[in-house]
Amino acid sequence: MIVLITGATHTGKTALAQKLLDKYNFPYLSIDHLKMGLIRSKQTELTAEDDEKLVDYLWPIVREMIKTAVENNQNLIVEGCYIPFDWRDGLDGKYLKEIKYICLIMTKSYIENNFSKIAEFANVIEKRLYDACLSKDELIKENEYNLKMCQKYKNEYILIDKDYEKETTPWL
Repeated sequence: MIVLITGATHTGKTALAQKLLDKYNFPYLSIDHLKMGLIRSKQTELTAEDDEKLVDYLWPIVREMIKTAVENNQNLIVEGCYIPFDWRDGLDGKYLKEIKYICLIMTKSYIENNFSKIAEFANVIEKRLYDACLSKDELIKENEYNLKMCQKYKNEYILIDKDYEKETTPWL
């Protein structure tokens, strides 16, 4: 089985991936690690700030890694914000039946009521070098956009409205 976990920044993608790793012992790929490896090794002229271009650059690579894992009957957790909403394109039925997709989405209310906690937990698993650009308004806007896109593309999502732990745990 392949598990894709995506969502806006600071929605707990890495935390959920870590929980799945601990529970199922599946290997896990952070698309952020792939991104930074390609950027630091100068395999691309894109920078860490080129988010939209990075989706187009990284997804074809990740998609082919997923196909390889499926063909080899291997499990894999793939986590990151660089999974496009039209992720099914380029994957036929034999691959799609092996993939579980989930997008983590925080409601406006959750963000407004928990913004300081969201910022506080940002470094629990990842050690972010710079996080000053985190804005409550931008986080709300990005999560609202992700919800609309998940609905448009009929993608599964977890709506985090009151309690992150309780609302993500049933998915495990």
